[in-house]
Amino acid sequence: QVQLVESGGGLVQAGGSLRLSCAASGRTFSSKAMGWFRQAPGKEREFVARISAGSGSSTFYTDSVKGRFTISRDNAKNTVYLQMNSLKPEDTAVYYCAASTASYILHIGTVNSWGQGTQVTVSS
Repeated sequence: QVQLVESGGGLVQAGGSLRLSCAASGRTFSSKAMGWFRQAPGKEREFVARISAGSGSSTFYTDSVKGRFTISRDNAKNTVYLQMNSLKPEDTAVYYCAASTASYILHIGTVNSWGQGTQVTVSS
């Protein structure tokens, strides 16, 4: 399993931006499909964004973040990013990085490794 460590969370006002980073261990990062999930208090963990293995040519977002969030990867740095713009209070959650040996992260069941999470709080 790959070890994942998130960073970049924090407190931001509505309309602001944050960039989350997820650093992965190991030499097989480029072969992993990567993604971001989030979990708000009292709610289930939900999918946010995913990026394909290799060059990351394929990305996909949940409807609520389309046009505001961008997922990307830098295989030379073993890192995946989530750029979050125009943040809203409803984006408040713990954000988790995820890795999979599958071609794509389709749902929680396809995730092989999780990070510890980073808190994102958006004030109104």
